[in-house]
Amino acid sequence: MCPIRDRNTGIWDEVSICITGAVNITDPHLVSTFHDDFKRSYLHCTLQLENKSSWLADCSLKIQVSAELEGDICLVEHLQSYAISIPPRSVLEYTIPPLFFYKPNLWWPNGMGKQSLYNVEISVDVNGLGESDAWSHYFGFRKVESSIDDSTGGRIFKVNGEPIFIRGGNWILSDGLLRLTKKRYMTDIKFHADMNFNMLRCWGGGLAERPDFYHFCDVYGLMVWQEFWITGDVDGRGLPISNPDGPLDHALFLLCARDTVKLLRNHASLALWVGGNEQVPPIDINRALKNDLKLHPMFLSNQTTKNQGKYLSQDPSDPSRYLDGTRAYVQGSMWDGFADGKGDFTDGPYEIQHPESFFKNSFYKYGFNPEVGSVGVPVAATIRATMPPEGWSIPIFKKGIDGYIEEVPNPIWDYHKYIPYSKPGKVHDQIELYGHPKDLDDFCEKAQLINYVQYRALLEGWTSFMWTKFTGVLIWKTQNPWTGLRGQFYDHLQDQTAGFYGCRCAAEPIHVQLNLASYNIEVVNTTSDKLTDVAVEISVWDLDGASPYYKVTEKFVVPPKKVKQIMEMEYPKMKNAKPVYFLLLKLFRLSDKEALSRNFYWLHLPGKDYKLLEEYRQKTIPLEIGSGISVSGGTYKVRMSIKNKSKKSAAESTTSVSTMELEDRNGVHGISEETNCVVQKSGLWSKIHRNIDLARSGDKPRTLEVKGIDSGVAFFLHFSVHTSESSTGENYRDTRILPVHYSDNYFSLTPGEKMTADISFEAPEGSKPRVILRGWNYHLNHAVMM
Repeated sequence: MCPIRDRNTGIWDEVSICITGAVNITDPHLVSTFHDDFKRSYLHCTLQLENKSSWLADCSLKIQVSAELEGDICLVEHLQSYAISIPPRSVLEYTIPPLFFYKPNLWWPNGMGKQSLYNVEISVDVNGLGESDAWSHYFGFRKVESSIDDSTGGRIFKVNGEPIFIRGGNWILSDGLLRLTKKRYMTDIKFHADMNFNMLRCWGGGLAERPDFYHFCDVYGLMVWQEFWITGDVDGRGLPISNPDGPLDHALFLLCARDTVKLLRNHASLALWVGGNEQVPPIDINRALKNDLKLHPMFLSNQTTKNQGKYLSQDPSDPSRYLDGTRAYVQGSMWDGFADGKGDFTDGPYEIQHPESFFKNSFYKYGFNPEVGSVGVPVAATIRATMPPEGWSIPIFKKGIDGYIEEVPNPIWDYHKYIPYSKPGKVHDQIELYGHPKDLDDFCEKAQLINYVQYRALLEGWTSFMWTKFTGVLIWKTQNPWTGLRGQFYDHLQDQTAGFYGCRCAAEPIHVQLNLASYNIEVVNTTSDKLTDVAVEISVWDLDGASPYYKVTEKFVVPPKKVKQIMEMEYPKMKNAKPVYFLLLKLFRLSDKEALSRNFYWLHLPGKDYKLLEEYRQKTIPLEIGSGISVSGGTYKVRMSIKNKSKKSAAESTTSVSTMELEDRNGVHGISEETNCVVQKSGLWSKIHRNIDLARSGDKPRTLEVKGIDSGVAFFLHFSVHTSESSTGENYRDTRILPVHYSDNYFSLTPGEKMTADISFEAPEGSKPRVILRGWNYHLNHAVMM
């Protein structure tokens, strides 16, 4: 990112003043320990009580632990009280006797189970004066272990005894100008959970975020790798050269580090402490952090659960008396199981790749890559909303004598750290594969195709080697704290790129995928349960709407935490294979036809490109689009149903699973009642321009039928939400409502397929929001609105 001036000076966080009585509560530390395979658990707590008065304070210390059952109903699991006397003008450290829980609801990372949280409330009453102070925190019962995997050399994380294959991203900070809000944090973290990520690395060049950030990581199951503030501007690198001895004031650094540990240690999501970004702290700071963050014997990762009692007896101190004691400390982001483990610069790369490269054994050598990145151009509306008109020009494409294209961006894009979609000498321009872009809209639409393919391939390639070569990967980076043009799955305005949904697809806990290097179809099971009685439906669709290849595999079993190769995808080797084609893979359960995973590819034969898709834009594929809505205050929840009504070609003689309209995992499918609003076809879809306002709560769902004469795939459809008509030209006005949560977006439908998308957002007061559907077969200046 572009350096932000003064980002490491001054008061940047909120400052508050609290009024308490004579005795106040300071820095409670909550720790859970487990026995008998997590059936028996104890909650430990140590805190400090400060008596500021000049007299002996006789107090009653109370702790209440409750679990939310449903809505506002809570079950109080513990309510204990302890009599304590605190001498005048003194601080007393008090350890509450451990509280016993039988089979507590455990906290799990995203994709592995529920994020169960208990509310711990602590108060102190001074006899005769009433409540003096109170403190509360949400707490998750879980055990996090981290060690170096013997077989891969990568760092492995276990939660509640289960190994977790890490697929996540690098977090910079929410906003470069530190306009940090609870609402934005909630959206940020939910976006990452929606991408099926399970870890965020708080990069050392950023900061320790406000507690709201970690709270929402607790709520949505994002494990946090928390880095201290050792990076390029404090370790002798950069221009001008910074202090090579790290922070100027080592004592102040350690004071802040210890205070940060106390601030964050009670969060279930917090999984790891790391000394610095691509560097280790100075010797004295590193030594102090290692000592301060040493593990309590009960949390040594090489010890088994059955030995925990022995270690408790050997170390009489309660684990909550440690500064932390429950999480590992690693001295730097490329040490001890990350990158080559030795601190050499072996993370990355950070540029466009051939999608098949991610599946090759030679692409990356080491078990856990803490940073790998690529492109990230947002939609055209964001370019126009955040840059002056001179920034709306697309890169110049300069073709060299070797045939490779060099993209030369305008100065504004260059300042905003644009990563090209080509790498001369290594990767041919990926946008040019679809035809030379005509303007900003065309460039950004083609960029979204590549964003989707690039990041889906990255995660699918890493997952293909799950546990055999890799233990995890973190993408550099997932979001931008400013209006940057690289490495992002949603832009600074919080509008998602297609890469967001490529990640969402690839990181499913149960997933079917095509290995782009071997063309083997693989099924991934990252869960702890065996996958049984399942099969894969394979269908190929050409640009004429025919299905020249169709197959349903025999049933098979996938063990827990395994990748299973199913069969080779045979179509490219067939005699009459088309140069560009679509592939749809569906993993489904044979007993009830439930779809467990759906994955749609657009592919070309070796040596070919995607330029035929330019002609495909003229196809008029009929759609049926339905909408239903509920409104509460300014919050809208919209359910859109979309069906490709084109007829299947006679080439497909077998009834496919896709025609059965498989139930999705949420049981959501279609709209039961309809009122019809038929739009008669007049020329191409690009000439269709209708506004259908969203129905209010209680109205009947509405349906729009878009007539078309062609059969085929409705390709690369995507929603957006607006308040009014868009404007064009230099007086462009951004009418998008942001942020918006979509259950899916940037999707394609084969003939007969139907899908449902849930959309939620808050609309500005007085606005009349509309959902706009666009697609490859729609020109970007015209769209069907609902």
